[in-house]
Amino acid sequence: MSTVSALFNEPTPEQILQQVFGYNQFRDGQQQVINAVLAAQDALVLMPTGGGKSLCYQVPAMILPGLTLVISPLISLMQDQVTQLNAQGVKAAFINNSLSREEQQLVYQQLHDGELKLLYVAPEKALQYEFLERLSYLHLSLIAVDEAHCVSHWGHDFRPHYFRLSELKQRFAQVPMMALTATADSATRVDIVNQLGLTSPYIHIGSFDRPNIRYTLEEKFKPFAQLLRYLRTQSGQSGIIYCTSRKRVDDLAQKLSESGLNVAGYHAGMSNESRHFVHNAFAKDDIQIVVATVAFGMGINKLNVRFVVHYDIPKNIESYYQETGRAGRDGLAAEAIMYFDPADVPRVRRFFEDIEDEQRRRVEEQRFNAMASFAQAQTCRRQILLNYFSEYQREACGNCDICLNPPQRFDGTLVAQQALSCVYRAGQRFGLGYIVELLRGANTQRIRDLNHHTLSTYGIGKEHSGEYWLSILRQLVHQGLLHQDISQGSILCLTEAARPVLKGEYQLQLAEPRLQAQHVSQDKLAQFNYDKKLFAKLRALRKQLADEDDVPPYVVFTDKTLAEMAQSMPTNDTEFLKVSGVGFSKLTKYGGAFMTLIRNYLSAE
Repeated sequence: MSTVSALFNEPTPEQILQQVFGYNQFRDGQQQVINAVLAAQDALVLMPTGGGKSLCYQVPAMILPGLTLVISPLISLMQDQVTQLNAQGVKAAFINNSLSREEQQLVYQQLHDGELKLLYVAPEKALQYEFLERLSYLHLSLIAVDEAHCVSHWGHDFRPHYFRLSELKQRFAQVPMMALTATADSATRVDIVNQLGLTSPYIHIGSFDRPNIRYTLEEKFKPFAQLLRYLRTQSGQSGIIYCTSRKRVDDLAQKLSESGLNVAGYHAGMSNESRHFVHNAFAKDDIQIVVATVAFGMGINKLNVRFVVHYDIPKNIESYYQETGRAGRDGLAAEAIMYFDPADVPRVRRFFEDIEDEQRRRVEEQRFNAMASFAQAQTCRRQILLNYFSEYQREACGNCDICLNPPQRFDGTLVAQQALSCVYRAGQRFGLGYIVELLRGANTQRIRDLNHHTLSTYGIGKEHSGEYWLSILRQLVHQGLLHQDISQGSILCLTEAARPVLKGEYQLQLAEPRLQAQHVSQDKLAQFNYDKKLFAKLRALRKQLADEDDVPPYVVFTDKTLAEMAQSMPTNDTEFLKVSGVGFSKLTKYGGAFMTLIRNYLSAE
């Protein structure tokens, strides 16, 4: 018997939200989507990561009489969702290759006996003939397709088996289908509806804004040193660092570990056992930081990720948005940091040359151009992100690096002339690093062998740091005064536009190089006037109980829920149920231990 059945004869969505999930009110759009599905209407739901998409199908699953089938792309994501639902007293299960044959047969028996309200499977499983035959004998009430952008050729993560999910709609034509995603532009939205065969769907497009995330971009100078400096300020916080290659993941994870950080790597080249270990240890707060490729992606259901770092520029804004969205899913303050080298732009563009489908190649190139523009912009980052998803925002956000530390402009004519002259005197045959050494008067064997220490521009800029000159040279490339020839080892060459600058015919405005990013410290729980000492004790108890149950700590309670406990200090069932995130099942299972701790704490004060 499910939790809801035990509580109500005919539960309402509001009752389920409060008594099962422990929330007092729906977020924007949730109730409308739920009502549409309860009226047997198909739906397309776009909500940001952490915006509450899962409740859109989990709540109606508790009301509808039969089974809700959830199509989910990753084993880890299924496991996390089911673990959380079970902790809330909801009868849910998954079937995938991580289960033994006996365990799968047990789930099938539960299905046959009508004991399950939600079943999570991968698209490959959902399309198997034997599984479809089993479904046909069950009372199927709803089909939910999570990460639905995977169905579209225009989506940033197309998967062939998702493309065939319309077969489910054809076979179960009377069963409403809900497609859910956090990232889909207008073309992808239309494609999702068409590819899944949704019939006159209710479409909800929520705000893409995640105001709790601070977006920061740092120019790459010494990226490892920059990263390490930032991580030193994040002691005890959970975070993800994304890299573009497996080798970089391995190298970076090793260097960070050798620097004393609690870190592990994750990529598709690792064994299933190793990946499973890292994922579980990260979920349980036993590992603080994961360095990963995008293989560590949609399966991240961890609510207390406080920062996401992109060590390299992503290939499109959709991926960037989805990956940064894994920070701050609990609604508390979080950071998204990207380290950017403008030289990466032409290098990434070369990858698209291997795409044989011309239309697909053009789409990928356009998407990367948008990502590059975001990285190179001098205006509010959040405005650019929201505008990309057609959510136009007139006001600057006040919570990104551009808003918090606006770029300072200066008359850069003299330093530009020095840099351009140095490139010219050296014969336009060298890259950024060598020109910086010449400007600063470095005493290297290579400079002496080439007799470049005799050049008039040798040491002309020694009063500035190497990072300063690197930023200036990159700006000159960006403004079209220098060309970086990637076909010849990224050597620098003057363009025709450099001539009037060298002649002093006009004043050149440049941005003052930001040699060290300003990371404004944030109290992640500032919205709560809570007792920090009590909060630390509640966290320790949560970890203990989570380890005993072999579940991630956030499955017991989120940081946000603990902060509210440390603020209101509930000591009886009525008070405890008023805390956001506490439902009847969690009150029964965990309430006694937490209220005993709070009572003991108060009596000791």
